[in-house]
Amino acid sequence: MKNSLAAVVALPIAVMLSACSPDRPAVEAPRPVRTFEIRYDAAREANRYVGTVQSRHEVDQAFRVGGKVVQRKVDVGQFVNEGDVLAVLDDADYRLAEDAARQAWAAAVTQARQADSDRQRLVNLKSDGSVSAADDERANSGAQTAQASAEAEARKLDLARNQLKYTVLRASRSGVVTTVRFEVGQVVAEGLPVVSIASPGEPEIVVDVPEDQVAAFKTARFKASLASTPADSFDVGLRELSPQAAAQTRTYRARLKPVNARALPLGATATLLADRVMSGTPMAAVPAAAITQSHGQPALWLVKRTGKEPVGTVELLRVSVHGYRNDEVLVSGPPAGEQVVTAGVQKMAPGLKVALPGAALAEAKLTQLDKIQQAAR
Repeated sequence: MKNSLAAVVALPIAVMLSACSPDRPAVEAPRPVRTFEIRYDAAREANRYVGTVQSRHEVDQAFRVGGKVVQRKVDVGQFVNEGDVLAVLDDADYRLAEDAARQAWAAAVTQARQADSDRQRLVNLKSDGSVSAADDERANSGAQTAQASAEAEARKLDLARNQLKYTVLRASRSGVVTTVRFEVGQVVAEGLPVVSIASPGEPEIVVDVPEDQVAAFKTARFKASLASTPADSFDVGLRELSPQAAAQTRTYRARLKPVNARALPLGATATLLADRVMSGTPMAAVPAAAITQSHGQPALWLVKRTGKEPVGTVELLRVSVHGYRNDEVLVSGPPAGEQVVTAGVQKMAPGLKVALPGAALAEAKLTQLDKIQQAAR
């Protein structure tokens, strides 16, 4: 009885154990990875600079005399023609100075005429011996001195007239007023710039280049765009690069003009793209996340595909690094067209089986096909 009971209990246990034991060992599924295809090209370096649109010809206007401003004729953004009045100073003092110079000149002219008349009379008296040679010399010297004084006073009168004329500031060229640095009632000094006028006919893009990028900047090709129309880029050429760095910013000012003449709004913000070939050696730009190390040297995990299936195994390959960008590394060494792992490189191991990005799609198609075949059965 006991033996039959043990047999009854043992039979279900044996059936359960036989059902749980697998017929074959489980196969480890390939690990999904992200990959990047190696493509070689001439390595290029691109830098962006933010600058402004300025005129090639911009002139600061200043009064040639000092005084109090009584009129201001222009505002920023106004177009002026050559000779237009920009501002006027109080000219009362200069009119008084001009009148005083005129009176002094008139007195000097009168004295010169009197001295010349005295000299003529002495010349007539010298013939009969009534005048000594010394008196004749003094008369000639007096006439010459009086004439020189009259000429000097005439020059002073011209100077006073010029100073009176300088109280009116006129535009020296046609253009757009970009800066006004004074107001009515302000006392301005002689030679102090008060108005800036820019010619809109030759716009340029002005940027400041860092000291460590000057050498590369000289050999680059340039494209520019405005902040108002970022999609409309145009070619520009380097016209001038300052030979000396600015004292405060330690940057070099560069001026670039459009290759094809075009109108640009003065003062607009511009973005300059400087692109150049770094070297003649072809390089591949790979994501920075793909770089790992092998015995202290940079390396990449290459995926060796198994036939035409979207699966393969990985192997570590050392590479040469030629430069870095924001999120890319320039390398050489891997064959063109090979796939390299770009995510999870720290979890890779030689010979590890991985699934390429297309593997999930292929597996989904096979699963769908199996379902269709089972439904047909």
